[in-house]
Amino acid sequence: MAGLWQQPCYLGQGRVLALLHLICLLSPATGALPWDNTGGSSPLEQFEVVKGNFSRTFLHVGYHKIAEIPAGACNISIQETKKSQNYLALLSQRGVSIINGNWLINRPGIYVALGTYLTYRRPNEIRSRNGESITAPGPLTEDLHVYLIYQQPFPTVQYEYSMPLNRYLAPEPGTPSAVLPLAETVDFSYPDDDGKTKQSIIKEAWHPNQVPSYPTVNSESHVTYTWMKNGHTECSTTCGTGKHQVVLECVEKDSQTAVPADFCHPAIETTKWEEDCNIQPCPAYWDVGEWSECSRRCGPGTQHRQVICRQVTDVHASGTETSVTVKSEMCGSSDMPVTQSTCQLKICSQWDIRSEWSPCSVPCGVGQRTREVVCVSNQGDVDDDQECNINLKPDTIENCDMGLCARSWFTSIWSQRCSAECGRGSRTRSVVCLMDHVTNLPLDSCEGERPPEVTSCDSGPCQNRLEWYTGPWSQCSAECGNGTQTRSVACILNSDGQMEVVDQLKCSSLSKPITSQPCRLKPCGVQWYVTEWSACSRTCNAGFRVREVRCLADNIFPSERCDPSFILESREECNKQPCVAEIEVSAVRPALVPRKHTPTLFKTITYAGDAAVKLKEQKAL
Repeated sequence: MAGLWQQPCYLGQGRVLALLHLICLLSPATGALPWDNTGGSSPLEQFEVVKGNFSRTFLHVGYHKIAEIPAGACNISIQETKKSQNYLALLSQRGVSIINGNWLINRPGIYVALGTYLTYRRPNEIRSRNGESITAPGPLTEDLHVYLIYQQPFPTVQYEYSMPLNRYLAPEPGTPSAVLPLAETVDFSYPDDDGKTKQSIIKEAWHPNQVPSYPTVNSESHVTYTWMKNGHTECSTTCGTGKHQVVLECVEKDSQTAVPADFCHPAIETTKWEEDCNIQPCPAYWDVGEWSECSRRCGPGTQHRQVICRQVTDVHASGTETSVTVKSEMCGSSDMPVTQSTCQLKICSQWDIRSEWSPCSVPCGVGQRTREVVCVSNQGDVDDDQECNINLKPDTIENCDMGLCARSWFTSIWSQRCSAECGRGSRTRSVVCLMDHVTNLPLDSCEGERPPEVTSCDSGPCQNRLEWYTGPWSQCSAECGNGTQTRSVACILNSDGQMEVVDQLKCSSLSKPITSQPCRLKPCGVQWYVTEWSACSRTCNAGFRVREVRCLADNIFPSERCDPSFILESREECNKQPCVAEIEVSAVRPALVPRKHTPTLFKTITYAGDAAVKLKEQKAL
């Protein structure tokens, strides 16, 4: 938001405002200032007011930039709308801390920086609802960066400053900002009752610390009366350039005789003239800032504060002071207050063991047992585990050894059927090692030898018994992917243990075992696949044949992951042999011809090739 403001900026120092006040009192009824020849808008009115508002709900704890106030700005006001635990902070364009920088909080007061003095206020009264504020008359010699140190939600900060639209008011380089380029003299008239001029006042230029004299002239006796300095009030401070007010007395100019104040012009008397006093510097002192937040939420922690050596340079009539930062040696480094201290916001919560260890989970061997552990505050209330140090939490579960368990061998019943229908075979049973009190937990070993799991059996003598005999399966035909494996099958005649291979037709009544089955050792991954070669394009004299080559994955989907260096050829030459003539000779039965002619023999010459050209040649024999 912007608008026009009538308050001057570059004339913002105290003495200059007093001069403007005096000139306005002595100006004609038109209200025009001495330099205003037209009586229109003065350059003092050409200012643009810039206003802004910064408000957020939640932010990360730390510094957040609010605004950048440009160089030349004046009448600066930065105000926190309500009291909070947040802080305002100022940094220069180069990042140099002015107020509350580097995570250190300064005390309220006046700070000199960027060509002006900045008044920092922080109400500390418990009943006060006002937030922090920073004001400065300006103008700024460089950009000012405004920050908020966020610690509490819902911060709201309003700022305002004015920028001159017309640089007419800016002082020339080398000209003190507190001195105006006013006209040297101004004549003022006070008309008599009949409209004639009775007396005149002459204004003279003066130094800011010099009391101006506005003499009045008696038109009848030509006696001149003027104001003269006659002492001053007590200085506002004992050091650091204070202020005292000048006591004025109306005197006759030539004889310096005191006369009633009515003889002199009243404009000067109503103005409070001030002079500097006690300009010797004050002793340096340690300016101690507020302590930062404790580094830990509970238990012993640390906190820091800023300690700066300052020296008061000016004490204003309003009671405010202007101070500057000086070297630590001026305050005495040995007497410097501590900048770090221990702190403890509250006693940390502690782990509390609420129960004894439970019984072991097993009656023998190694098991586990548990107990209850909770986080308890110093008031005895149960807190979340995050409030306690998780690294110090006692164990809530541990192993327990109940000693060796008794182990025994358990066996199932032997199978009822012998593995052989005739002759000798075997029967089986299951053997497990179990411990007492547990139904089915296998252990590493039991006492004694393991009972046998296989025993022999005899199904009686075999008499001329036919049966299929199978050999072992062969290796898989493919190292990867789908392959096949085979085995031999023979028809055997078993007679009292004597086995004889007979014709397989004799076992045709029995179910014949399979002789081949698919096998797959492992997936092949991506690999090259090819089709069969096509027919050669020629039967001789070098033709060519082709086939299709593709890279496929296990799921027969196209892939691009095959090794290009192992790609198979998709075209090759074939039938490279040269074409050779084939001669077929056949006798042709002689036809009925004149006797003078002999039988004719037809020779057929066939040239092998794609054209298969046949030539017939008739010869007379």
